[in-house]
Amino acid sequence: MEPRLKREYIETVMPALTKKFGYDNSMEIPKLEKIVVNMGVGEAIQNTKVLDSAIEDLMTIVGQRPVVTRAKLSISNFKLRAGMAVGCRTTLRRTRMYEFLDRLINVAMPRIRDFRGLSTKSFDGHGNYSLGLTEQIIFPEIDYDKVERIHGMDVTIVTTANTDEEAFELLKVFGVPFRTT
Repeated sequence: MEPRLKREYIETVMPALTKKFGYDNSMEIPKLEKIVVNMGVGEAIQNTKVLDSAIEDLMTIVGQRPVVTRAKLSISNFKLRAGMAVGCRTTLRRTRMYEFLDRLINVAMPRIRDFRGLSTKSFDGHGNYSLGLTEQIIFPEIDYDKVERIHGMDVTIVTTANTDEEAFELLKVFGVPFRTT
């Protein structure tokens, strides 16, 4: 079954972007390439069970097993050695990417307390957008009673857009709730 956002991309987003930017070829139209979800767990230095619960939560949210990320440098002030596990991340593509973005926009973001919209200043200059979530419990897949610790996560949406303006328009037509200033 085709994800709802992928169908919406073909039916509404592509014509809207072609009309706004005047693309000659359909291959010029920006599209989503991947979504990277990263969960940093600094507490894993003292207690490795915290990392296990973060991996379990991230796996429940995105639907695929995350990869453990390790420290590249040793930092004596944090009692951190190179090679120690400090977080987990996963890269979503194709169907899982569209389904995750759909759940993020329509289910998780409305559950954020005092949510006024996403910042329009989080683009990187090459058409990619990053946002930070402070709690994993905004996703309905997570059972609040079984959560040991609240973890934040970083979500990076990578697009094929060349400019931030194209990427902003792409995400806006998808329905990403940006802050109006």
